[in-house]
Amino acid sequence: MTRKFLFAKIHRATVTQVELHYTGSITIDANLLDASGIVENELVQVLNINNGQRFETYVIRGDPGSGSICLNGAAARLAMVGDKVIIVSYCDLLPNEILSHKPKVVHVDAQNRLRPGLDEQAPVTRNPNSLRYHPSSRCPTNRTDQVRGKVI
Repeated sequence: MTRKFLFAKIHRATVTQVELHYTGSITIDANLLDASGIVENELVQVLNINNGQRFETYVIRGDPGSGSICLNGAAARLAMVGDKVIIVSYCDLLPNEILSHKPKVVHVDAQNRLRPGLDEQAPVTRNPNSLRYHPSSRCPTNRTDQVRGKVI
C-alpha cells in the first residue's frame, strides 16, 4: 500500500499572467521546474494565498529565466496577476520509502527568481507508523484523542 506525500513545492511564487482563452494549465519558468524536480505535464496543485482557492492542473514548461507563472484556461479565473501561490507536487511512497524521503522546497523572490540559500528539503521527522489520524479529517495529530469514546 502506498501513501501520498509532498514531492516538491515552489513556495510563494507570484502570478505574472492569466490567459483565459488558452488551453488550460500553468506555465512555470523552466528554472523553477528544474530546481524543484517538477516536470512538464505533471499534475500539480496550486494554492492561492490571496484568496484561498486550491485547484489542480498540469504543468507547461516556460522559458528559463522568464519568471513566468501563468495560469491558463479555466484556472485563469482563480487568480489575479500579483497573487502569491504555492505550487505543490505529490508522490506515492511505500512504507519503507517514507522515512528516507526528502521533499524539495523552492523559495523565490518577488520576480520568481530562485532565492539562493533558502532552498531546502523538508525533513520527515516522525515514525510514520506512530501518526494518529482524526477519523473525520484524516489530519495527523500528535496526541491520543477521545472520539465517541474510542481512543484513536
